[in-house]
Amino acid sequence: MGYVYIFGTIFFTVYGQLIIKWRMPNYGHLPDGSIEKIVFLLKLFLDPFILSGFVSAFLASMFWMAAMTKFELSYAYPFMGLTFVIVFLFSTLFMGENFNLYKLIGLSLIVLGIIITSKGY
Repeated sequence: MGYVYIFGTIFFTVYGQLIIKWRMPNYGHLPDGSIEKIVFLLKLFLDPFILSGFVSAFLASMFWMAAMTKFELSYAYPFMGLTFVIVFLFSTLFMGENFNLYKLIGLSLIVLGIIITSKGY
């Protein structure tokens, strides 16, 4: 059951990151003025999709707390590196973000690190 908690943490973290990035082009850039920044951020917070990203972050935290009851932090935390891999794949496939050899090598090293650290449990 512990791995379900890690998976839930990863799923909700990835969802939150992707949904917020997906919605941001609808609002433009962060303004320079202090009042304008506050208004801008309030508009973002009222967007139902962005709000779902915040809820997703909360759910990820709940799953993480549950995972911490099952695993040592030094074992569970490297799995969070999978969020980088999954976000990269989805942002490349669905958001047209840049794919290059350096990113592929970096993500491969992350996966290798996860495999190596999980063997030490």
